[in-house]
Amino acid sequence: MLKFFVLFFAIQGVLFTLELWHPVRRAVIEPFTAGLAGLSAWIVGLFDSGVVSSGIILYHVPNDFAVSIEAGCNGVEAMIILAAAILAFPASWKHKLIGLVLGFVAIQSLNLVRIVSLFYLGQWDYQIFQWTHLYLWQALIMLDALIFWLVWIRLLPRPQKAASFLAASSSGAVVQSRTGKSSPGRTKKKKSRKR
Repeated sequence: MLKFFVLFFAIQGVLFTLELWHPVRRAVIEPFTAGLAGLSAWIVGLFDSGVVSSGIILYHVPNDFAVSIEAGCNGVEAMIILAAAILAFPASWKHKLIGLVLGFVAIQSLNLVRIVSLFYLGQWDYQIFQWTHLYLWQALIMLDALIFWLVWIRLLPRPQKAASFLAASSSGAVVQSRTGKSSPGRTKKKKSRKR
């Protein structure tokens, strides 16, 4: 359990440092965010032809309204937290890779819903837009990451290491060691001989 938390926070530290590092920001984060704006404009354009994107800006031409997808609104932070939790958990690399790919899809799918909803909320009522943007959607995206991680753990095959992690975290039960010696708190039954 302690190993999981140490790894979890260490991986987060590395990934958040990389995210803030200027070369990574320019080469990865900004193009990704621009792609997210373009995809959002395409989705909205399916039922509203007056929407275009330019870089990280989503713009509604008829009423001259625009939103900018900034850091914190691109789902990268939620993905970093989810990735750290998946990578720190004792599971096979195959299951970790599946979790990372599906987790990315889950977070970014909900994030697209967030961007589109905020785009229209901003045109309707700016105060509701601010509250929804700062509080409601931030919480929902993080909740999405947490729920996905819990479901991913639940669907993992149960190797001894992961099972012991779950048992230790939920009940604190003591298990017998591999050497056959009993752990503290357990006693062996003595065989009595008949004479």
